[in-house]
Amino acid sequence: MDILDVLRQSGGLDAMASQLGISEGQAASGAESLLPAILGGFSKRGQGGSAGGGGIGDLVGMLGTLGGGALMENVLGPQPTEVSRGNEVLGQIFGSKDVSRQVAGHASQQSGLDPALLKKMLPILAMLVGGYLSSRAGGGDAQGSPAASGGGGILGNILGGMLGGNRAGSAGGGAAAGGLGGIGAMLDFDGDGNPLDDIIGMAGKLRG
Repeated sequence: MDILDVLRQSGGLDAMASQLGISEGQAASGAESLLPAILGGFSKRGQGGSAGGGGIGDLVGMLGTLGGGALMENVLGPQPTEVSRGNEVLGQIFGSKDVSRQVAGHASQQSGLDPALLKKMLPILAMLVGGYLSSRAGGGDAQGSPAASGGGGILGNILGGMLGGNRAGSAGGGAAAGGLGGIGAMLDFDGDGNPLDDIIGMAGKLRG
């Protein structure tokens, strides 16, 4: 099951649609166009490729500090979603608001949705994905981070499964045909420490 199916079956897409006043079909289309960048950002952080990153253990600890599994619960529950928490997650995996703007712009070209709407989706999706990853890794929060209980290895396996393609498989772009496959192509292969150009390149592969 890929992450889009997880969000659909958990009610995440429906919750996001309700909060933004859009149809679930629009929410699904927006999510499909944004998820490669979000998953790529988490993977990049997990590989120590972001400014604040130090590997999978650091990613698990970061998610626990920001709320762990409660991030997803906050979106799904009856209480208003604390979007600021999603923006904190985005700050940790993208490192810059410029990246978020570029992600929304490229997702708009893929989905046909307004980039302003997609920018509103980004923090909510980041909370859904981050909460899911954290709960699967051990469900830790600031008081009980799974980082110290082997959650890093579990989370690495989960991310690998979500990303689908690997560096070798994505180099030719064939794995990207499924929309969410070959996301490894988004990682910072040029080593410049900035995922922005890699995200732009991935968006081009997905449109191809």
